[in-house]
Amino acid sequence: MAAPVNASSLHNVFVYGTLMADEVVRTILKRVPPASPAALNDYHRFSIKGRVYPAILPVESKKVTGRVLLGITDQELDRLDSFEDVEYERRTVEISLLDKSEKLVANAYVWCDKNDPNLYGEWDFEEWKRLHKKDFVAMTLGFMDDSEQPDSKTRVATYESYFHQGQSA
Repeated sequence: MAAPVNASSLHNVFVYGTLMADEVVRTILKRVPPASPAALNDYHRFSIKGRVYPAILPVESKKVTGRVLLGITDQELDRLDSFEDVEYERRTVEISLLDKSEKLVANAYVWCDKNDPNLYGEWDFEEWKRLHKKDFVAMTLGFMDDSEQPDSKTRVATYESYFHQGQSA
C-alpha cells in the first residue's frame, strides 16, 4: 500500500523543452500532473548542436516560456533528476504563471556548462514535435524500462545510442 503523500514534500517543476510534451512526462512519471503555462525571466532557451532537446542558461532581459508541473512527489523528482542526468543542474527559480498574475517558486533544470560552444540560437518546440517527438518518446520509454535494471545506462548514453544510429546500441 502506498504511503500517503505529504503535501509539504510536493514540488513544482518548470519545464521548457521535451517535458512540455505530455507523452514524455507520462513515460517518465507514469502520469501527467496538473500544469500551468509559465515563464522564466532572465533565461534563454538554446538549441544544442547534435541534440534534439534544449538547454537554458541565465541571460539578462530574455524570457523562456514553458509550463510548470504541479504536485511532483519526491520520487517523481528523483526520476526527473535521472532523466535530466549530468548535463543539467536542478535549481530553484521564481517563475511567473501566465494564466494568473502570480509568481511561484519552482525547480528548473539548467544546463551545467555555461560556456558550452555547442549552444546556439533558439530551440523550437513546434519543430521538435514535428521532427523528433515520436523518436524521443521511444528513446524515453527505452531509458525508463532500462533504468529499472541493475546495469542501466545513463539517459545521455541511452540518447547517444538511440539518436546516433551509426553507433552500436
